[in-house]
Amino acid sequence: MIYLDNAATTLTKPDCVKKAVLRALDTFGNASRGAHTPALDALRMLMEARIALASLFGLSDDPMRVVFTPNATVALNIAIAGINGHIVSTAAEHNSVLRPIYRRGNYTIVPCDRLGCISIDTISSAIRPDTGAVVLTHASNVTGNVFDIQSIGELCAVRGVRLIVDAAQSAGLLPIEIKNISALCFTGHKSLFGPQGTGGLCLGADYMPEALYVGGSGHHSFDHKHPWQLPDALEAGTQNAHGIAGLLAGVQYIQSTGLSTIHNQADVLARLFAHSLADTPGVTLYGDLDAPLRAPIICINIEGHDSAQVASLLFERYGIAVRSGAHCAPLMHDALKISGSVRFSFSHFNTREETQSAVEAVRTLAGR
Repeated sequence: MIYLDNAATTLTKPDCVKKAVLRALDTFGNASRGAHTPALDALRMLMEARIALASLFGLSDDPMRVVFTPNATVALNIAIAGINGHIVSTAAEHNSVLRPIYRRGNYTIVPCDRLGCISIDTISSAIRPDTGAVVLTHASNVTGNVFDIQSIGELCAVRGVRLIVDAAQSAGLLPIEIKNISALCFTGHKSLFGPQGTGGLCLGADYMPEALYVGGSGHHSFDHKHPWQLPDALEAGTQNAHGIAGLLAGVQYIQSTGLSTIHNQADVLARLFAHSLADTPGVTLYGDLDAPLRAPIICINIEGHDSAQVASLLFERYGIAVRSGAHCAPLMHDALKISGSVRFSFSHFNTREETQSAVEAVRTLAGR
C-alpha cells in the first residue's frame, strides 16, 4: 500500500513512538493520583512533554501553559469559547473552527480568492471595535496554502485583538512562534507523529479561557471549584498519559531529525506530484502551487469523475490510500467552486517511487 493520507493522520510513525506507548502501558499509573513510582513516572513524563512542546512552539519560559486535550477540535472549542465579542475567521477553515463560531454567533468570514489565498488587508478590514479575536488556520487542509500568522499576529497586536491559530496541519512541519498568538491549537496524530487521541493548546501569557469541563484534578479535592492554575484549570480528569508518551517521542524525533528536514522532504514530493500532473488533460489541481512555503497537500479532481469514485479506484486498483470529499472544509470548496476533491498528502516517510506511482495512476484514470 502507498499511504498518501497524512493530512488525516500519519500512518507511519517513528519506531520510538511505538516503543514509548508500549513502555507507558507497562509502567504508568495515574499522574497526580498517587505518590508511588508508576504515578510519579506518568507525572514526570507529562511535564517532560509540556517542556518539549513549549520548546517546539517558542514557549520555553512557561511550559505550564501547554494544556493537553484529546485533539485540536477540543482545543479550538476551549480557545473560541473564551472569546467575548465579535470573531473574524476565514473561508479556509476546518469545521473545528467554523462550527464553534456558528454556534456562538457574531462573526465575519473573510473570503478566499480563486487560489484559496487570503488577504491580510481583508482580515484587517473585517476587524471591528467589538472584535475579540481572529481565528484562522495556519495551513489549509485542502489547498496546502500557508497563511502568514506572524504578520497577522502583529496586526492583531496593533488592533488589540486576540489571535487563535489552528495548527492541525502545521505543527511538526512548519516553524511556529507563540509570540502574538493567544492560543495555538494542535493535534498530536498528524505531523507530530503521536497517537490519535492526543493534542492540546499553548496559551500566550495574555489569555486564560474558562474551562469547558471540571472535575477530578488529584488535589484540592474539598474545594467546590476546579483548580484555577494552569494546566490543571483546563485539564479535568485523567490524562491520556499512554498516548502523550508517544506524542513526546514524536516531538523528540522531530527535534533530533530537524523540522526543516522533515518538511523539505515531504514538500519535495508534493511539488513533484503537482508539477508532474500540471499539464495532464482532465486533471485540475487546487491552491497556490508555486508559493515558496506550502504544506505537503495537493487536492485534485479528474474531469467526469466524482472524487469518491477516484479515491476508491486509486485504492482498489493501485493500493493508493487518499481522501475524498469536502475534508470538513466546506467554505474552501465553495470558494473553489467544487463539491469535493481528492486529497494527496505527503509525509517525509514517503518516497519518490511512491509519488511517481501515484502520478501514473492519476494519469491512467484521467486517460480513461
